[in-house]
Amino acid sequence: MSLNGMMRTGVSGMNAQANRLSTVAENIANSDTAGYKRASTEFSSLILPGSSGSYNSGAVTTDVRYNVNKQGELEFTSSATDLAIEGPGFFIVENGNGDPFLTRAGSFVPNGSGELVNAAGFTLLGYPYNGTGTPQTVVNGFDGLSPVNIGQGNLSATASTEGNFAGNLPSGAAVGDRVSSSLAVFDTVGNTVLVDLVYTKTQVADPSTSTPEEWTLEIVRRDDPTATPLNAPTTLSFTNGQLTTSPSLTFNLGTGNPDIAMDLSRITALGYPYDVASAGVNGSAPSKLESVQISSNGIVYGQYENGDLKPLYRLAMANVQSPDKLQPLAGNVYTQGVDSGVIVTGFAESGNFGSIISGALEGSNVDIAEELTSMIESQRSYTANSKVFQTGSDLMEILVNLKR
Repeated sequence: MSLNGMMRTGVSGMNAQANRLSTVAENIANSDTAGYKRASTEFSSLILPGSSGSYNSGAVTTDVRYNVNKQGELEFTSSATDLAIEGPGFFIVENGNGDPFLTRAGSFVPNGSGELVNAAGFTLLGYPYNGTGTPQTVVNGFDGLSPVNIGQGNLSATASTEGNFAGNLPSGAAVGDRVSSSLAVFDTVGNTVLVDLVYTKTQVADPSTSTPEEWTLEIVRRDDPTATPLNAPTTLSFTNGQLTTSPSLTFNLGTGNPDIAMDLSRITALGYPYDVASAGVNGSAPSKLESVQISSNGIVYGQYENGDLKPLYRLAMANVQSPDKLQPLAGNVYTQGVDSGVIVTGFAESGNFGSIISGALEGSNVDIAEELTSMIESQRSYTANSKVFQTGSDLMEILVNLKR
């Protein structure tokens, strides 16, 4: 056995325990950091080859691991933009350079531009709703993602594209009799336009000749009732009081506006006075965004002044085969590691992704009692290793003094 080898072994033991104490210090310092995952130090022996007549003491090596898979306790807050994940998965965020990262730290608040940014300065990403239906995720990349912006100064207006009318036309009316009702619809910039639905009886039913009862529907602008109707005159035929022609028609407010499809399937012509059971259109006038609501499947809804609730974004989530092997970086974020597996993206509550809880944060998964225990163990081990080094040093001094 070499005295130098003995001293080197003692030094390696002290270094290993110093690494362990460093992770303990980091864990204790981040015990209140949202989404923080506990670091631990794993030891492995390094054995050097020897002979039957001598033994070469080896050393100990360390490997720092992060317990990313372990869920932290949920801590509920009063902010709707504080987000926690219950189950597997990570939020996708980006830094100021637009580089994407993964995180469980969901303490998001809007910055001056309305973008949701967490305490470390990373911006939350999602897929925007753009009027083409529910966003679709790109499962093997971050294409299509954009910063989630809930700027409350933004105005929103939606043009009407569909409506419905349900009611009864009086079967006893004479040919030429008219009944009408008005609807408020919205053009492309959110102006309210009043239109009249004018029903004119054009034919009386004659059961003996199977002649149906007929009404003609024209839609005209209230502000210009003498103008050309907004639709081609539509004939509604009724047999035994039930509509037998196409239950829909389309009209348009003018150039630049979308067609508005009206559902008329619930109109009847019975021996009862003119009656409107229900009527309405979609669309909305300009309104400011007041607040946001985030559902458990990651849809960010905007609550507007007029009471409308509209989907704005759908939050993307990501995961890997081995989360504990992700590469941790400053700011409580992770990037793909050599042994973590490839990043797969998706939506909350689908596949192998957990639920998103609004108004909550995932706490650190650090156990203070466990860390203090590790600290005491490391302190004693460090002291014992220092004694090995000190003993080797003393023996080396004896050896040097033999020549004197």
